[in-house]
Amino acid sequence: MPDTVNGPLVTRDTVSARLRALGVEPGEILLAHSSLSSLGWVCGGAVAVVQGLLDALGPHGTLVVPAQSGDLSDPAVWRSPPVPEQWWETIRATMPRYDPRTTPTRGVGVIPETVRTWPGALRSAHPHTSFAALGPHAAEIVAGHAPDCRLGERSPLARLEKLGARVLLLGAGYASCTAFHLAEYRIPAPLVEVGRPGPDGWERVTEVSISSDRFDELGHDFERDRPVLRGTVGAADARLFPLADAVAYAERWLSVHRPREDEFPHPPV
Repeated sequence: MPDTVNGPLVTRDTVSARLRALGVEPGEILLAHSSLSSLGWVCGGAVAVVQGLLDALGPHGTLVVPAQSGDLSDPAVWRSPPVPEQWWETIRATMPRYDPRTTPTRGVGVIPETVRTWPGALRSAHPHTSFAALGPHAAEIVAGHAPDCRLGERSPLARLEKLGARVLLLGAGYASCTAFHLAEYRIPAPLVEVGRPGPDGWERVTEVSISSDRFDELGHDFERDRPVLRGTVGAADARLFPLADAVAYAERWLSVHRPREDEFPHPPV
């Protein structure tokens, strides 16, 4: 055990009060990307943070989080860590299929996993890039997430855009901003073939290729040019902005600064 604890001390009330000060409004729809460790010493951990988020939104607000499970994927492309090639076929044959009720999140932090398992939470159907939601608009947001559309027009991101949702980055950087991916579906982008466990065994699905490359630069320019509310919650930097604004800006920025036409001649992998 460490001899000291890293503060500041953060409580449920700290979270809700600082989010209200940032500009979070009761009754709104919020897509939250978060880092628990960035906040300081949180009394109650992720549960207290989720409670604080729900307190700030009130009973008529809706909280949405990414609930990704990218480990339900082809072992041939695993890099962190890789697995021996002689295991690949066994892994493909025995990997459990996606179940929104039981498949854990991976790589998005403990706060989204806490939301996923919260009483009343609903989760979308995509095996790799689902979203979990709590609140009056949850069912509308997660419904109809197409199995071949990770983060595009038939995903919760497009519904969040139409509903006027805002994005909260709570100790998370712009590299985590899934809203930018919706822009990738609206500009020329290569396709990839993705392997995963399906209802009838191992399946391969063609998807739009997505990448977070240069999202930090994109976020820097977005924050420079567009209204972004900034504050702190505990030790964490917090940012709040309209999702639709981020998507529109990213669509223009990516077309200029990160065109991907050069990837088209290559076959899907």
